Formats: sequence, structure tokens, C-alpha cells
Amino acid sequence: MTPHDDLLEGKTFARRRAGGGLREFVRSRDGTAAIEFALLAIPYFLIIFAILETFVAFVAEQVVSNAVDTVAREIRTGQITYNHNTTTDLTQDKFRQAFCNEISVIIACSTTELATATATNLYLDVETYQSFADMPTTIPRVSSDPYSDLNTTGFNFAPGGAQTRNMVRAYYRWHIITDLLRPYLTNIRPTDGSMPTTYLIVATAAFLNENYP
Repeated sequence: MTPHDDLLEGKTFARRRAGGGLREFVRSRDGTAAIEFALLAIPYFLIIFAILETFVAFVAEQVVSNAVDTVAREIRTGQITYNHNTTTDLTQDKFRQAFCNEISVIIACSTTELATATATNLYLDVETYQSFADMPTTIPRVSSDPYSDLNTTGFNFAPGGAQTRNMVRAYYRWHIITDLLRPYLTNIRPTDGSMPTTYLIVATAAFLNENYP
């Protein structure tokens, strides 16, 4: 073999080696899993957080609804009264305390929430009416906009006595954390166009009091 042949063989080997290295590089799977995880992790965890937050909000809504049913039953049977000069009489703030005890499994009422005058999340209204037809059927809002803020003007604690028609309404501002859900789950929208954060939980009960003593 001549020196010229050796040179040609060396060049051929070098080309084969270079081509093989390129093919190996293209076929290589090293780090693929890490790259795929990096691409999918953010949307994956956003979906997980959205599912969890929707579930927790649903549970909170059920807890508030159950609390309304509980206090409504106690008003209906005379276990909670107002201004009757009996041991069952409660003030507005004492009634809030009783309601907060019912929802404490998932919602903790702060000292601010326990006082009607300083409440910012929990709002309660207990009224007596002449007939069921007189009872409100919509959420009271500050304007005709269906996403406007809650209008708490006139909210009171004044249940009637035996055989009166009463209505208990509870509203709780549940704060949504996941940005992905905020445009879809919130039902109170800021007037300045900023990102909404509040899902208003609503629970009501209308009933005729029993003929208790």
C-alpha cells in the first residue's frame, strides 16, 4: 500500500466517523425526558392547581350551604330567636358566631369577621316577610351589572317568631388564587378592569317557622 492509498483511507475513515457522530447525535435521547418535563411541567401543574382549587371552592360552597340549613332549622324550631326575652335570643354578632362555628371546618372567621360592622368576607341577612312572594330571588348588587359587587345595605338579623315566614341569606367572598381560573370562576369583577379574585358563595333558605311556644 502506497502512502497515497494510506492518505485516501484515512480521509474515508474520517468522513465515516464524522457521519456516524452526526447520526449518533441526532439519535441521542440523553436529556430528552428533562426537556419534555420542562415543557410540560407548567401547564400540567396549572391544571392540577385548577382542579384542586375548584374542588376546594365547591367544598366551601357546600359547607356554607349546610350552615345556612342548620341555622335556618334552629330559627324555624325556636332554638334561635330575636328580641323575645328568652334564653334563645341572640344578637346579630352572636348569630354570626354561631354561623362561623358551623363553617369552621374549612372557613375560619377572624376577629374582624365576627363583628358585623367590620366584616369583609362573610355577610348574613335574616329577615321576616309577610309572604314567600315578597322574598328576594336575586343577589343584591350595587348596580345592574351581573358582575358588580355585593350590596349589603339593609342586611339585618331580625327573624320573626312562631309561624312567621323567614329567609336566611349567606354570602361569602371566596378568594381564587390560580390565575387560570380567575376569569372563569369569579363572579365579582373590579370596576377598574383589574384581574378578578372573588368567587361569591351564595346560600339561602326560606321557611315557615313552627308554632313553638
